[in-house]
Amino acid sequence: MNRMGKKDVALSSYEKQIAAGIILPEEIDVGFNDIGGLEDIISSLRESVIFPLLYPKLFTTSSSLLSAPKGVLLYGPPGCGKTMLAKALARESGAAFLNLSVSSLVSKWYGESNQLVSAVFGLARKLQPVIVFMDEIDAFLRERSKGDHEVSGQLKAEFMTLWDGLTSASDRIIILGATNRPDDIDDAILRRMPKRYAIGLPNLQQRTKILNLMLKGTQTAPPPEFSLERLAAITEGLSGSDLKETCRNAAMKPVREFLQQHSLDPQALQTAQEKGFQLRSVTLRDFVDADVHGAEIPAPLD
Repeated sequence: MNRMGKKDVALSSYEKQIAAGIILPEEIDVGFNDIGGLEDIISSLRESVIFPLLYPKLFTTSSSLLSAPKGVLLYGPPGCGKTMLAKALARESGAAFLNLSVSSLVSKWYGESNQLVSAVFGLARKLQPVIVFMDEIDAFLRERSKGDHEVSGQLKAEFMTLWDGLTSASDRIIILGATNRPDDIDDAILRRMPKRYAIGLPNLQQRTKILNLMLKGTQTAPPPEFSLERLAAITEGLSGSDLKETCRNAAMKPVREFLQQHSLDPQALQTAQEKGFQLRSVTLRDFVDADVHGAEIPAPLD
């Protein structure tokens, strides 16, 4: 199987189903340099996750306490970059990224779900180093209750048992979860995720860095028609994904105006295509007019 690396690896039928979620590090198009405003968290992840994965002997020679944690949790509001950070972590560590969805573990056939859970860890051992990523981990490993379905309870127990089996220093496997509802996760699961990072809404300094990255390559107007600092100030309360959508909508406005002016003249459009489109620069007003999920950006002060 090509995506497993240079050599062929024999997979069971269940492992082949799980393998559909594999992304190799060289296929991941986002790194830490593409993420703005999370320097402290990235620094901690380098020390506690990346370096132990890259140089396991360095961290296990002196003490087994220094090995990489078997579980990491990213939590915070939606759209704040948890999934993006998870992928960047896999790329920077050279680890395969196994995107595990709840639906991939659930089967209508009794007993097959347990086989699929077992296949996750079997496949992970063949892929290692690997980061097994579970978005919305609370949907699968939420707090147990008497009302749980028998199969659901068995799946959680099986998952935790196999997770506990990752005790060997040679097992370079990390379970990475993301959630916006950390209080719903079972306490037994949280104990298996000693490294937890809160990814909140970006503050002013973080928004400035995020916007600077997003607008790289976009032609913006000179001051006072555009100010990165002013834009960061008036976008308070927006998440990283909201900021991206705001930038996309603002950058689209000059394109939309150009098309409206030349929509009835195909020849002019073709000429512009050959010579290069001359669009006006993006202004601060374009960002204010952007409609982002109902979020209202206040007009800049004169």
